[in-house]
Amino acid sequence: MLTLDRFEQASEIVSAVTNETKLVCSEYLSAQTGNKVYLKPENNQYTGAYKVRGAYYKISTLTDEERKKGLITASAGNHAQGVAFAAQKFGARAVIVMPTTTPLIKVNRTKSYGAEVVLWGDVYDEACEKAYELAEKNGYTFIHPFDDPAVATGQGTIAMEIFKELPLVEYILVPIGGGGLCCGVSTHAKLLNPNIKVIGVEPEGAACMKASLKEGKVVSLPGVSTIADGTAVKTPGEKIFPYIQKNLDDIITVGDDELIVAFLDMVENHKMIVENSGLLTVAALKHLDVKGKRVVSILSGGNMDVITMSSVVQQGLIFRDRIFTVSVLLPDKPGELSHVADVIAKKQGNVIKLDHNQFVSTNRSAQVELQVTMEAFGTEHKNEIVKALEDEGFRPKIVRVKL
Repeated sequence: MLTLDRFEQASEIVSAVTNETKLVCSEYLSAQTGNKVYLKPENNQYTGAYKVRGAYYKISTLTDEERKKGLITASAGNHAQGVAFAAQKFGARAVIVMPTTTPLIKVNRTKSYGAEVVLWGDVYDEACEKAYELAEKNGYTFIHPFDDPAVATGQGTIAMEIFKELPLVEYILVPIGGGGLCCGVSTHAKLLNPNIKVIGVEPEGAACMKASLKEGKVVSLPGVSTIADGTAVKTPGEKIFPYIQKNLDDIITVGDDELIVAFLDMVENHKMIVENSGLLTVAALKHLDVKGKRVVSILSGGNMDVITMSSVVQQGLIFRDRIFTVSVLLPDKPGELSHVADVIAKKQGNVIKLDHNQFVSTNRSAQVELQVTMEAFGTEHKNEIVKALEDEGFRPKIVRVKL
């Protein structure tokens, strides 16, 4: 049972291995949404995510014999690091099965805590099947990443910390993958204040909990597709599902494009690196149909590899019209390129790439194509630049950015 006594016990135990992640009041997001928004930065945990809470508490409840058998789990990354770190603290062997698509940074950090890593399958569910197989074959003790009341209790310690800092909190937004964090936080929060609203957030391409709640039972999605790899789960937890049915007030789903823009917001306005799954609650803020409320968004983790980070930043700049490409057709004669550049410069556009194609037409003397990729301050500035080119008779067309 997930009881207040258990949550209080777990809070004391996990405090030995967790960093203090004090709430950050976001003036930027508050102004954007009309609510008083606070961030719970679990990306600042030692392992880069909240998962250490559930892993450490679960392992603390095992017998010495269970720990000596060796521990095994399956994870897309953050639970893997949590189990590996906690196992190291208890002096136990850890074997972690991770999907082959797991970012390299998560694989390497898991290994750095002394765990053996087995890469298997394309998604978490396939890795989990392999972990169960190895557990049965070798007698390991299985630590489920979310479908375990003890693990969920450890994750729910976040709610206690939120209430201590912000007793009058009215809404808590929590990311959902398999449901462990959501189960722990929603159950603990309702025990502390039955009137609080706890909203789960899932990626549109992996909304297994929303589908399950709609059916009134756990269901499996045929597949998942999302850049939020930490929440790319096809089937939520059976054991924790009744708690979520009882304590979760609603679910919001967000698209990958919204996560990309949210990443840019966090980097530029809060100087924080938050992984895509951790950004679910930030992206969901604009979908929350309330005003003037005290809202906490849980940032579940910050483990993102630099290649993914680079791609997300570029896409975010494109979505915000901070980078765009125009195509113009010019007479093939001296001075035309200079003319275009002069128009752009007068409007303070910053050219970052030029592509001059003389073979767009068989009649080269009639026209050539010039594609200009440039930086702007945003949509309004972009439109000013395009209008200036139109006024000079260039008939610009917006084309897909090729960086």
